[in-house]
Order: sequence, then structure tokens, then C-alpha cells
Amino acid sequence: MNVRWKIAQFFEIWWWRAYLRGKSMEDYLKWKEGYWRDFLLKIPMPIKPNERILEIGCGPAGLFMMFPQNQMTAVDPLLKKYRQHLSPLEENKFSHVEFLEMPFEQFSDNEGFDAILCVNAINHVADLAACFDKIGGLMRPGARLIMTIDAHHWPLLKKVFRLIPGDILHPHQHSLADYGAFLTGVGCKLELTKVLKKSFIFDYCLIVATR
Repeated sequence: MNVRWKIAQFFEIWWWRAYLRGKSMEDYLKWKEGYWRDFLLKIPMPIKPNERILEIGCGPAGLFMMFPQNQMTAVDPLLKKYRQHLSPLEENKFSHVEFLEMPFEQFSDNEGFDAILCVNAINHVADLAACFDKIGGLMRPGARLIMTIDAHHWPLLKKVFRLIPGDILHPHQHSLADYGAFLTGVGCKLELTKVLKKSFIFDYCLIVATR
């Protein structure tokens, strides 16, 4: 894995420790469940209870919390760090989830998935093109991908951030159109692209795609 990715991973766990310091874990998880409920209302194609789900970059309190009736796989290279330093990830409460500690580039599966969730994760990976190829290959016919990213809306700043570590948590700097092109390039159809929140440098964006 490249140096920029390793630096981003180091600061990712540092960010989580700083963010959760002093917070009540019970209150945080209750808030997170409400946040996920509101988020899922924005998705035009709801996930059904019998569908097989993959969550990429699940973090310590991911969407796996919201689908107890589904068979789920959750992949994240920092799972061990979350267990060591953070309280929210209590895997014994989520018997429906197979947690796998690894970079997504190393993940493999022969069955495929009906839904893939990738929330605030794709621009954290080491090899972006390889991960999009893998996503396309893991989607069953008719499967949905639900993805959110921080995307550039200023072309000049996108170039600047690629040259200097102005956004140290994210090794990849792209626009919403760039991410859409990655997906269509692996055979996905864009069903929805939407800016959920605007800021000066980045837009927080939602993409829903099908295979």
C-alpha cells in the first residue's frame, strides 16, 4: 500500500479518537441510529430483508447497525484499531454481520451482493481504480450501490489537493463527475447523483448506481 494511504489511515483513527473523546457512547450510538434512518430515507431503492449486503469501510458504527434481518459482510482495514481505541464497535451485538479486517483491495467473494454500501469510504482506499473494478464485479444483476463521497467542485483546487496533502484523510481527490465516470466505466448505471451538503471546497455527494 502506498505511503499516502498509510498516512491517511493513521490520521483516520486519530480523527475518530478525537471526535469521540468525552462523548457518551450510548448517546452517540443512539444519535447514529437516527442519522442512518434519515440517510436511508434519501435512497430511492430501499434494501429488502432477504438481500445480501456488503458494507465497504464500515467504521465503528456503520450502516450494519440498521439491517439486522440481512446477511451482511462489513470490511474495514481499521477494525482492530477500533476495538483497541473506541467503544462503539461491539461485534457480538451484530450476529448477522461478518466483520473482515482488511483493505477492500484484498477482499474477495464468489456469491456477489444485492446491495453494496460505501459511505464516506471510497476516497480512503489505496487503489481507487482497482476498488471500482471490484465493486462492479461484486454486484449481482440488478444490485444497487449506495455511495457517498466528499467531491471537489473547483477544478483548480482539485489539482492543488492532488499535489499537496491539504486533505490528509483522503488519498484521492476527484469531482462528482469523476466518480460517476469510474462507475459507468465498470458497467454501472447511475440512477441518482445528488449533492447532500455544499461547502467551500468539497460537496458531500450521494450516488446510487445499479448493475
